Amino acid sequence: MNDNQLLRYSRHILLDQIGIEGQQKILASHALIIGAGGLGSPAALYLASAGMGKITIVDDDEVDLTNLQRQILHTTERVGKDKVESAKISLQQINPEVEVVALKERLQGQRLQELVRSASVVLDCSDNFKTRHAVNAACVEFSVPLVSGAAISFDGQLSVFDTRLDDAPCYACLFSPDQDVEDVACSTMGVFSPLVGIIGTMQAAEALKLVMNLGHSVSGRLLLLDAMLMEWTSIGVSKNGECVVCGTK
Repeated sequence: MNDNQLLRYSRHILLDQIGIEGQQKILASHALIIGAGGLGSPAALYLASAGMGKITIVDDDEVDLTNLQRQILHTTERVGKDKVESAKISLQQINPEVEVVALKERLQGQRLQELVRSASVVLDCSDNFKTRHAVNAACVEFSVPLVSGAAISFDGQLSVFDTRLDDAPCYACLFSPDQDVEDVACSTMGVFSPLVGIIGTMQAAEALKLVMNLGHSVSGRLLLLDAMLMEWTSIGVSKNGECVVCGTK
């Protein structure tokens, strides 16, 4: 690290658990963020400020006025602009050293597999089950840890699916792809704006811990937040030996 980096990341380096070695691991890592909305915004901002070497952020939507209540990557002046381009501007303003790749597309198939395979960690900040299951399958195939978050109304959830660990469940162990689940959108149900900030920030924290191999992730647990009561519930999640995605892994 150069002198500017030593200064920029000094508060990390001061932590015995991170130090220079841990910060160098962050600088050498690549985070793939699926979604530049309510969850992706705080997650991306904290990863960029922490010095994640490369951030690839993917979203196929444009900034809308209704997004600004919670999607803190974006500004009023950028309404109508591609979300990923708006995200890139914000991330490079907070840390110009981070390589930001902005992709306006809906990931699927081989393209999704290519991006997942190149990543150190994947953050699922999407808003639909089809994308979540596709991302999970790619992460299982290439043994890339997945940090999954969700938020609607006053309810949030967070988990890590790290199938590099022999006994770790994947997303499909918890939510079977065979289930007929209806997607619920913020546009119809609403969402408490700080809730996505809480969950997205925790996604960033788990991602940083994973790339540094620091502490214990929430793999094997599903954390549920009731923001009305501000109470957390932790539910144990076990690997399903008959899971159609990771059961034979």
